[in-house]
Amino acid sequence: MTHDHDLVLRPTQAQTSAALNPPPGRNGGDLVVETLAALGTTTVFGLPGQHALGMFDALRRSSLRYIGLRVENNAGFAADAYGRITGEAAPLLLSTGPGALTSLAALQEAAAASAPVLAISSQIPTAGLGGGRHGYLHELPDQSASFRGVVKSVHTVRAQSQIPSAIEAAWKSALTAPHGPVWVEIPQDVLLAETVIPVVTGGDAFPEELPPRPELTAVAADLLSRAARPAIIAGGGVVRADASGKLKQLAEMLQAPVVTTPGGKGAFPWKHPLSLQSWIEDRHTTDFLEDADVLLVVGSGLGELSSNYHTFKPRGRVVQIEADLGKLESNHPALGIHADARLALQALLETVSVREDAKAPERVREVLAKVAERIGSQELTLEQDVLAAVRRALPADSPSFWDMTILAYWAWSAFDAKGPNHMHSAQGAGGLGYGFPAALGGAVADPTRPVLAVSGDGGALYSIAELATARQYDLNVTWLIVDDGGYGILREYMTDAFGEATATELTRPDYVALAESFGVPGVRTMPQTLEADLAKALAVPGPSVVVLPAVLRMFAATHLES
Repeated sequence: MTHDHDLVLRPTQAQTSAALNPPPGRNGGDLVVETLAALGTTTVFGLPGQHALGMFDALRRSSLRYIGLRVENNAGFAADAYGRITGEAAPLLLSTGPGALTSLAALQEAAAASAPVLAISSQIPTAGLGGGRHGYLHELPDQSASFRGVVKSVHTVRAQSQIPSAIEAAWKSALTAPHGPVWVEIPQDVLLAETVIPVVTGGDAFPEELPPRPELTAVAADLLSRAARPAIIAGGGVVRADASGKLKQLAEMLQAPVVTTPGGKGAFPWKHPLSLQSWIEDRHTTDFLEDADVLLVVGSGLGELSSNYHTFKPRGRVVQIEADLGKLESNHPALGIHADARLALQALLETVSVREDAKAPERVREVLAKVAERIGSQELTLEQDVLAAVRRALPADSPSFWDMTILAYWAWSAFDAKGPNHMHSAQGAGGLGYGFPAALGGAVADPTRPVLAVSGDGGALYSIAELATARQYDLNVTWLIVDDGGYGILREYMTDAFGEATATELTRPDYVALAESFGVPGVRTMPQTLEADLAKALAVPGPSVVVLPAVLRMFAATHLES
């Protein structure tokens, strides 16, 4: 009798021949790119460096597409966006020391946003490892220690035979909920040495599932079914788990109003009768959520932004579904369910009872009307008009990537993403420079749609070098730069706190002329012509820059009143 495992263990004649006669001229770097290809990778991001040359030389002999950026941190942002759009672990190839460390801010954002990034770095030669001070170029006493507090897992290689298994383990870690960045490092000599190890042809790194505990979902379903005033907060975990459809089903079964966090933009339809949209920083929304007798929090840790700066104090029962174990009950006591959002929502759909509540949509309309009245009283017509112009100009199915700038802060609350996984920002870690390089990664992930990047002039200066990348690969990204002559949001913060601002004013270039010097078309616009100019730029394939000189203001914060 033939058993299944006999079939798995018996190599084909072609495999045997390839294993006994591997092609000459391969090195440790080939094992890296072969393993990535075997796992299904088609595209890698990165920047070459002296200790990583073995990996980059191996790219010549592979079918992988390489997208080279000009700064490691920007390469990390591009990989982050690629991972968010595709749901795949995006490889990021880096060199040692300064090259590796320059990626840290991008990896922190990937960790905060649960974006799967597979960072593979070189290391100094094996002889220099172990903590001694040998004086190698780029040497650090313990390079991986710089990343352990940022990434999900660290995987260290010391011999060529370890490379395929280490990368597979890292891949699996990156794609197991909660998704996130992982770190692999391989010494220079291991990458450069010729190898006789057979060509890597197979990869089996299916991520582990994270189902909910059934006794917990049974209690949650009972609480939600008997609730008088249920409500739902949907975070980024819903988007990462591709669970938006299940969230909509559950909300409709329970007649539970839904508000999305900045990271959960698009997780629930903006115009749905139960949609509280994303006005989570507004006190009217906070009051409504506090009044819920059962609050379901899905895919959010209720951190600073998602709790109206920790002024949110729920009075009812909280049910929290979260894939990141450390976030369960980290801010509020709850029935904590450690699970992937998709699997947990499916379990609830199978066990909750349908609730009838004809007044739920009316209560939603009342909250949104109060929010609109509050914003309308602040004379912020310019800001609302600019955001509305961007929305009208951007095709409904196009993704957008937002830097840490005042218009993005508006977008967190007031922008209709038109669908899940369409709007992305750096609100996880909050670092500058995300918008444009992330948009480049988004354009690589899906070249069929135009992509929008939004930056202020301060954040734009972090990413100017990547205009060369956009031109080199002819990436379909339109970059909107709102030029207010400084760090606008910091200017507001300091003026409010101290009466005047310090260190916020910037000398900046002529962004249109600068873009054109890279061969990228640029146009200077005005609020009145923004929609037409932006729509025209988005309609023309390839990179473009639209500059809007404007000083925008933030709406008044309600958490300061609490």
